[in-house]
Amino acid sequence: MTVKTAKDPKTGRFLPRSGGGGAVPRARTRKAVRTKLGELFLEDMLSAWEARGAAAIHALIEKNPNDFLKTIAALMPKDVTINANQIGEMTDEQLLERIRKLDQTIKPFLASQGADGAGDGDRAAAEHE
Repeated sequence: MTVKTAKDPKTGRFLPRSGGGGAVPRARTRKAVRTKLGELFLEDMLSAWEARGAAAIHALIEKNPNDFLKTIAALMPKDVTINANQIGEMTDEQLLERIRKLDQTIKPFLASQGADGAGDGDRAAAEHE
């Protein structure tokens, strides 16, 4: 004898059986269970790491360096955006300040090398002064 279970016409989900024949509804939602499981898993991973983390890494390097490199590559960010040239975004005042700072930074090197960089430090001061 087959018992056909009823479905909610709007959602299509199965309805609980009447008469107490079905499973008892649980107070926890799937999300709560998943969260708790994740927390417990991470706690166990932390305990394992604290006990043998560094040793496990060294063993992996010795036994299978390819897997070690794959792990490192997986931990690296996929996309890295570097704006090395910020000059286009700077105001005129900011540019002038940057030039002044650079000038102060390179003055000692220019004085020791001479204005033309030929190593004659006792020559005339550089033209930018």
